[in-house]
Amino acid sequence: MSSLSTHVLDTARGEPAAGVTVTLHTLSGATEEQVTDADGRARFETGVEGPTTLRFDTAGVSEFFPEVVLTFVANAARAHHHVPLLLSPFAYSTYRGS
Repeated sequence: MSSLSTHVLDTARGEPAAGVTVTLHTLSGATEEQVTDADGRARFETGVEGPTTLRFDTAGVSEFFPEVVLTFVANAARAHHHVPLLLSPFAYSTYRGS
């Protein structure tokens, strides 16, 4: 199983988005909740493998997107997955980070 981290950036303000609740759900039924720190980062203790979902409670950052849900496939061969979220008032993007 791989470890997982995320980084939420408020691109409209050019700052990390601190205080965003992020909930991890795995296909095996594991659930873990973290809150982004002052640098907008969160790390999860639960190992990930296969289909994985991150739910970001973005209501405090975006009035248009009260939540963002990202589903991806965690490859067990990778030791770590990093999934950043770039958020603006009317758009968001993500990518497989390193």
